[in-house]
Parts: sequence; structure tokens; C-alpha cells
Amino acid sequence: MSAPASLSRDAAELAAVQPLRPVDRSRWRGLVLPAVAIALWALLSWLDVVNSALLVSPQKVLATAADQIVSGRLWRALGASLAREATGFLIGTASGLVLGALLGLWPLFNRIVGPSFNTFKQISLFAWIPLISVWFGLGDVAKVVFLSLAALVPVVVNTCDGIRTVPPALLEVARVYGFTRWQTLAQVVLPAALPAIFTGVYLALIYSWLATIGAEYLLVAGKGIGNTLIEGSEHFQMDLVIFGMFVIGLVGWLMNASARALERRLARWTGRA
Repeated sequence: MSAPASLSRDAAELAAVQPLRPVDRSRWRGLVLPAVAIALWALLSWLDVVNSALLVSPQKVLATAADQIVSGRLWRALGASLAREATGFLIGTASGLVLGALLGLWPLFNRIVGPSFNTFKQISLFAWIPLISVWFGLGDVAKVVFLSLAALVPVVVNTCDGIRTVPPALLEVARVYGFTRWQTLAQVVLPAALPAIFTGVYLALIYSWLATIGAEYLLVAGKGIGNTLIEGSEHFQMDLVIFGMFVIGLVGWLMNASARALERRLARWTGRA
């Protein structure tokens, strides 16, 4: 018998002997509660236990979802919200990275600006709405400014903390090897602070999406998924309100899942570095 044939037979016998890998069901456990909630919702609607004007049936929500999707109203509203969210997130994150790096790397700047920033971050985000609406109106510019503030604070805090908590032993090794300041920053400080920086960026992504809905509620000019909820509430269309809430939750879940996947890749890259 030839060697390849013998190897194939040995591999087949080994596969037959080895037990099958158990199926990982843990990833599906998170679907149990939503499935139970939807089943209970459908049962209550079918039994007509709750006033149908307050708790519409799942079938009506699905019909509204189909109408919103086919007519394109969902895509126009969601596109407007995501465009605002992306713009505010990018502006706030970029500004936060710069400010956080200055606070973490420059002690004099931290002593001068740090106390003012610590006071600034204690102010509730929604307390800025009256001032923003007076300065920038109720349009997209005001909403983007609001979202930028939402993204700014977590990025600044985590970037500054990540830089300032770099282990002194790493800095000592860089000094022993004669690294320049820029080499130390690029090859030691940045990789060590990267997990904390990414945490700030991740929080900025989530906070800016939550702030998007708040801004569209409070600064009501223009289109957006938040305005879809307002429209449903004003016309007492609970099917439109529930559909809008599902869309907001789904988009937030997708953002969270994407950020977590990127974080895992970043962790592997940082470990190799």
C-alpha cells in the first residue's frame, strides 16, 4: 500500500475515534430573553389583555416596518441620523485624542487645563442644549456640536489615563536602549496606552449614538430616527414608536458588536507588538 493511502486511512481512523466537538450554545443564550419577551408580547396582543392602542400587535409592527422599508422613509431617517453620529463622533474623537495626549504627555498643560476640564466633564451633557440651541440654532450644526461633546469626554479621560499609567519599567527600558523621545512615544507609550485609548473611542461611539437620539428629540428640526419616534408619539402610532425603538436598539447592537470585534483584533496586534 502506498504511503498517501496509508496516511489517508490513518487520518480517517483517527477522526472516527476522536469524539465530536460539542456545539457551543453559549452564544445563543442571549436570544432567550428577547424570544420570551416577543412571545409574551404576541400572547398579550392575541388575548387582548392590554389596550390595543397602547400595545399594538407584532403583526402591525411588522406591517409598519415593511411600509417604512419599502417607501424608503426608514433609510432617509436612518441615513440622516448615522451621518450626524459619524460626523460628531469623528470630530469629538479627534479632538479628544489631541486633548487627552496633551494632558497625558505635558505636565504643565495638565496643571493649567486639567482642573478646567475636570469641571467641564462634571456638567451634564443635556445642560448644554440651551446654550447650543442659542448659538447654533436647531439644525444639523447644533446636533453635531452636541454629539461632539458626547464623544469628547470619554476619549480625553481614557487617553490621558492610558498615557499616564504606562509602566515605568517600559520607559526605563526605552531610556536604557537610547530611544529618542519620538521613538519612546511611538514604540513604547502608544502601544501600552492603546487599550485604554480604544476603550475611550468605544465609549465615544456608544455615547454619540445615544446622544444622536437625544439631540433629535430636543433639537427637532430635520429628519432622523429620533424624529420618527416623535412623529409616532404625536400621532399616537405605537407601531411606529416600537419599530423606531427596535431600529435604534439594532443599530446600537451592531455598533457594539463591530467595536468588540475590532477590539479583539487590536488586542491580538498589541500582544504581538
